[in-house]
Amino acid sequence: MGLQARVRKEWFIIGIVLVILSAKVHPSFGVKGGPLKPEFTITYFAVALIFFNSGLSLKTEELTGALLHVRLHLLVQTFTLVFFPLCVWLLLRLLSLTAIDQWLLKGLQTVSCMPPPVSSAVILTKAVGGNEAAAIFNSAFGSFLLGSSSSVPFSSIFSQLFVTVVLPLVGGQVCRGFFRDFLERQKPPFGTVSSLVLLAIIYTTFCDTFSNPDIELDPTSLLMVALIIFSIQISFMLLTFTISTRSLSGFSPADTVAIIFCSTHKSLTLGIPMLKIVFEGYEHLSLISVPLLIYHPAQILLGSVLVPTIRSWMTSRQKVDHR
Repeated sequence: MGLQARVRKEWFIIGIVLVILSAKVHPSFGVKGGPLKPEFTITYFAVALIFFNSGLSLKTEELTGALLHVRLHLLVQTFTLVFFPLCVWLLLRLLSLTAIDQWLLKGLQTVSCMPPPVSSAVILTKAVGGNEAAAIFNSAFGSFLLGSSSSVPFSSIFSQLFVTVVLPLVGGQVCRGFFRDFLERQKPPFGTVSSLVLLAIIYTTFCDTFSNPDIELDPTSLLMVALIIFSIQISFMLLTFTISTRSLSGFSPADTVAIIFCSTHKSLTLGIPMLKIVFEGYEHLSLISVPLLIYHPAQILLGSVLVPTIRSWMTSRQKVDHR
C-alpha cells in the first residue's frame, strides 16, 4: 500500500495526532473564551450538527426501533449508573490505603456517577457503524435521568438537550422526508462529517486540558490518576464487550458498539456543574475536578484510536452472521 493510500485510510488517526499537537502548541485559540468560542461553536453548534446529521442519515424506523430496544437501554443505564459507580467505589476502598491524594479519589468516585455524554458516544458509534439510534437515545436519556434527580438545575439541562439534541434530530428527520430519494441515491459522507466534528471536539478538549491550571499536580499523582482512568476505561470496555457478545445476549454487533461507548463514557458537560454544586465551598474543588478533566479527553482519545479495530471486528462479525 502506497503512502497516499495509507494516509487516506488512516486520515482520522493522523488527524487526532495533528489536532492534539496543535492544541499543545497554541491552546489559547481553542480554549473557552478564546477566539474559537467553543462554549458556543462546540457546545451548541457542533453538537447540534451531530444530531442533525444523525436525523438526516437515519431511517425513521431505525429511530423508533431503537426506542423500543428496552433490553439494550436497561443494560446501558444499569451499567452506567449502578454497576460502574459500585465497582469504582470498591476499587477506591483499596486505593484509599495507598498514598494517592484522597481528594483525587473523591473526584474519581464522582466521575463514576456521571451519565454518558451527548456527543462523543454518538459520534464514535456512528464512526464505527454501530447502532447510532440506540446511542442517541441512551446518551440523551442518561443526562436527562441524572439531571432530573440531582441538584443541577433541571430547566438548564432540559433546554440544552432540547436545543442541541431534540430539535436538530427532528429537523434532520423532516429534511430526510423531503430529500430521501436524493440521499439514498447520492449517499452523502455522513460518517466523515461526524468524524470531522469529533476532531474539532478533540482539539478544543485538549486546548482546555493543556491550559487548565487545575491539572497542575506533581507528575507522579497525575500519572497515577491517568493510569487508573485508562485502566478503568479499558477494563469496562472489555467487560461490556464480553457481556453483549455472549451467544444468549441477543445483541447484534451494531448493538455491541453502542453499548461499549455509551456504558463507559462520562459527561463533562453535566459533570462540571454537578461538582461545583455538590462541593461548593470546598478548598480542594480543583483536585476533585482533576479526574473528570482527565477522563473526558482520555475517553475521546481511546475511543477514537479504537474505531478502526472495532469497525473491523463488527464488519467481520456481520459477515459471519449473514452466512
